Amino acid sequence: MFQLKLASCMAENTESFCQAMARYIQDQLGTPTEYFTGIPWQERERRFDEGEIHVLWLCGLPYVHKADLEPSRVELLAVPIPLGERYQGQPVYFSDVVVRRCSLFQSFLDLRGGSWAFNEPRSHSGFNVVRAYLAELGQIDGFFGAVVESGAHTASLEMILSGRIDAAAVDSTVLEWIVSEREEISREIRVIETIGPRPIPPWVISKQVPLEFRCELRALLLDLNLDEPGREILAQAHVARFIAAHDADYDPIRRMARKADRVLLA
Repeated sequence: MFQLKLASCMAENTESFCQAMARYIQDQLGTPTEYFTGIPWQERERRFDEGEIHVLWLCGLPYVHKADLEPSRVELLAVPIPLGERYQGQPVYFSDVVVRRCSLFQSFLDLRGGSWAFNEPRSHSGFNVVRAYLAELGQIDGFFGAVVESGAHTASLEMILSGRIDAAAVDSTVLEWIVSEREEISREIRVIETIGPRPIPPWVISKQVPLEFRCELRALLLDLNLDEPGREILAQAHVARFIAAHDADYDPIRRMARKADRVLLA
């Protein structure tokens, strides 16, 4: 019997949501479903590329890299719409530029020569979008004085709080989750710039999965908000619902990636 394998390459706040989704899919479709956890996101992505994992929640930047391969082995499944007024019912998110509340920085341009952290180089929200933004500002050659790779948005935020670095761009949905879990952080940080909106990280599925099942699973996600158990899962993850997506929705990320390639952060 076919066993569906699902994983997330997103921040740790997605883990419980994806585990609940795996159980829901198994209950609704009667298909054994396993959620991969306890391994680094790089390993999850590698296993997806090799066909061992079938469904993956990943950043838009690696999605476009995979979609643009010939032949492409990935297909958009659905995209989540975050809860919150700032998202206006659209499948988008932002990159919030965060500093310590006590710092003197008032705008992004004030960060010239400062220290900066990015989560990892395959991230759109923490890395690609910042380089593209700098390109738009005409700052293509070493805007920051020092740059460090933190490994995760949460790690970038901890480096800001500890004073190790001046600023970082943090996925808005991750920042909202962190603040909801640790309210005191909101008194220690400020957002001095918001970049976006940009297309939300999608759920994708391997084309090795039979077409009939891909369609069935997509329909299940799109109707998730129509029954009580589904709404409860969505609410816990601060997601309003899933909607269908098209590859062209991610063209803005492709354009930004081309701009970003011209930019050195430091």
